[in-house]
Amino acid sequence: MPITEESAARARRLRELHRPGDPLVLVNVWDAASARVVAAAPGTAALATASWSIAAARGSADGERLPLGEMLDGIARVAAAVDLPVTADLERGYGATPADVGASVTRALEAGAVGCNIEDGLPEWGPAGPLRPLEEQLERLRAVREAGERAGVPLVLNARTDALAEGLPVREAVRRGRAFLDAGADCVFALGAETVPVVEELVEALDGRVSVLATTGGPSLPELAAAGVARVSMGPGPMGAAYAALRRLAEDAAAGRPLPTDLAFRPS
Repeated sequence: MPITEESAARARRLRELHRPGDPLVLVNVWDAASARVVAAAPGTAALATASWSIAAARGSADGERLPLGEMLDGIARVAAAVDLPVTADLERGYGATPADVGASVTRALEAGAVGCNIEDGLPEWGPAGPLRPLEEQLERLRAVREAGERAGVPLVLNARTDALAEGLPVREAVRRGRAFLDAGADCVFALGAETVPVVEELVEALDGRVSVLATTGGPSLPELAAAGVARVSMGPGPMGAAYAALRRLAEDAAAGRPLPTDLAFRPS
């Protein structure tokens, strides 16, 4: 998909949707059919892919085990299926060096994405712990921003930190988040922010430029909005919900129970 002025317009629209206290809520998708179903829901303003879900749909594990070409194919199919801004989960950036990460982001833009997630967690504990050393991560984020500038697309960079998910204190998530914003990130995705007080602390420290994951049992969407976040996503949760319904259908069919009335539903 060629990068056009429409790509830039969609990127600007995606950025505008990040409003602290009135967050962009993203139901993550993984293929053309799921993209069309979510896009058709009233109020849907943008879509996000979930790397876990794209990988699972193709028989692979998450964690950049799915080759980049296949991940980009999944992103391209989502972007081609809808007329909404699409932000892509690019995991750690699919690159050993900042230049490699920039090249991956360029390819994601060519696939139709106008935003991306880049995370700082490492697949294994390194000498500095479970997270990439901060200065290294900042170089990678700067390369993402530069890739967008070269392409003429003001892509929306959602910089993820796994500090809380790895059991580190909130102050470490804040330290990294501030540095990410200074390096050009638009929003800080704090994986593991699962209580209202923690979310509120992050929002205050990061000027509301906070993205969180909505989870069953965690703060509700209204609570997250009241806490002041700018973005809420659901990761692989939507695929789990869809496939749980599929499992129930299979169990009902095997047991001879009545089939659901939405069996006739077809993605538009």
